[in-house]
Amino acid sequence: MPHMTAFARNQWYVAAYSHEVGRELLGRTILGETLVLYRTEEDGTPVVLHDRCVHRRYPLSEAPTRLDGDRIVCGYHGFTYDTTGTCVYVPGQKRVPRTARVASYPVVEQDSLIWVWIGDPALADPQTIPRARHLDSPGWVTVRGMEPIDCDYGLLVDNLLDLSHETYLHGGYIGTPEVAETPITTEVDEGAGIVRVSRHMDDADCPPFYAKSTGIEGRITRWQDIEYHAPCLYLLHSRIAPVGVLPEPDGSDPNGFHTEITYAITPSGDGKVYDFWAVSRDWATDDAEVTEFLRGNNHTVVMQDVTALNLLQKTLGTERTGYQELSINIDTGGLAARRILARLVEEGDKPLEKVQ
Repeated sequence: MPHMTAFARNQWYVAAYSHEVGRELLGRTILGETLVLYRTEEDGTPVVLHDRCVHRRYPLSEAPTRLDGDRIVCGYHGFTYDTTGTCVYVPGQKRVPRTARVASYPVVEQDSLIWVWIGDPALADPQTIPRARHLDSPGWVTVRGMEPIDCDYGLLVDNLLDLSHETYLHGGYIGTPEVAETPITTEVDEGAGIVRVSRHMDDADCPPFYAKSTGIEGRITRWQDIEYHAPCLYLLHSRIAPVGVLPEPDGSDPNGFHTEITYAITPSGDGKVYDFWAVSRDWATDDAEVTEFLRGNNHTVVMQDVTALNLLQKTLGTERTGYQELSINIDTGGLAARRILARLVEEGDKPLEKVQ
């Protein structure tokens, strides 16, 4: 078996996008826990319960299970649960057994993401959830999707923290030779569980992903500034501009194109991960063609990662015991992330420092 990255349970994870959760029951599995998600009728608050009826373990996210108001009625024998997971009705008798309840999980809806806490509910502090405000801020347009991958979530973290693979895996989309050739700088904030990896290219080819969407011709300056908030949220602040066009001294950048690339890396189970991806922009916001181009192009790039990581997971499963990885400078960010993830598992109930 390939090495599996252990799960830090007392952390927030993205379970869904806001638009996925409604009055239809939605099933997801996070850290091996099966969940059912829905919204209340009156104010649309998201509810997350364990997805197995206490009676015969029928999945509450599957038909003919249904909502009756805000209560879930199990489609097998009619056991009925309220939003706290308490069973309020069983068939054929008045008395409901005291043990008839399913777990209910802390949930926060923020930045068009539904965050869920799988660990000890007493430790769930919504203030520690990292922000991705661009996902639903006015003036920003976002395309998004989610792909399940049959790989250890640590492999996806590795993949996203080392963008030099763009040159080889994503050539013709977002990769150009300069990405792999340009050295990186890495900063690690152990207490807050944040890894920053920056790659600034002063004179680079403009990849088709940006050339076709921005209309820039010729060579560009290209900045990739990654901010990974362990364990789940990955932000890539991307800037491109024609060569020689630098931001103003006050930091404003009227001639540059800023794109926010967001990933939520949510372990589903051992060797399974949900890859939530989003591309947000504050330029050409009313151009539907650009929107569709970015959606299709980025989906292709994500699927190239999915194919590579599915293959890598299978390959690692056939390795002999004690094989040695070789790591180089480009792996500094990924290795720091592995260290932080291991510490979050080890320390368990120690919260991350809040980031303003």
